[in-house]
Amino acid sequence: MEEAKWYVAHTFSGYENKVATDLKNKVENLNLTDMIQDIVIPTETVVEVKDDGTKKEIERKIFPSYIMVKMIMTDDTWYIVRNTRGCAGFVGPEGKPVALTEEEVRNLGVEKVSVEVQYEVGDMVTVIDGPLEGFTGTVESIDTANNSVQAIVSMFGRETSVDFELDQLEKVKD
Repeated sequence: MEEAKWYVAHTFSGYENKVATDLKNKVENLNLTDMIQDIVIPTETVVEVKDDGTKKEIERKIFPSYIMVKMIMTDDTWYIVRNTRGCAGFVGPEGKPVALTEEEVRNLGVEKVSVEVQYEVGDMVTVIDGPLEGFTGTVESIDTANNSVQAIVSMFGRETSVDFELDQLEKVKD
C-alpha cells in the first residue's frame, strides 16, 4: 500500500477551522481514516502586548487560508478534500496536488518527529553534528518537547553551556 504524504489545501479566508472540522467528520463518517490520516492547521503561540502593557498569549495561524492534509492521494480522496465546503483546492501547478518533501514537513513542524535519546543528565556526550562536531561535554538538561538539550562543553579552556538539538549528541561509549 502506498504511503500517506502531506499535501497543502487552500481554503477560503477564515475557513481553515471549518474546513478541517468538516473534513475530519467526513473522513470518520466514510470510514477513511486509513486514507486521510491527519489534518493540521499550523499555528504558533505569540505573546501580544496590549496598549496598556498587559501581555496575552494567542494562537496565530502560520499560513492563513491553508491547511495540511496527510493522505494517500487517489481520485476519491482528492474529490473528498476538494469538495469540502470552504476548500478552494490543492496547492500545485494547475491545482494538481504536489506532496510536501520530508524536509518541508520537518521545517514546517507539521509532524512531530520523536528522537530516541540514548543519554541522560550527567552523561558524557560527543557532538556528532554542527559547528562543534567532535567536542565532548556533559549533559545539563534535556527538553524532549522542544527537541533541545543543554550541555556543558569545554572550549578554549573554559566551560560553556551550549544548546543543541537532541540528535546532535551521542553518549560517549565507555
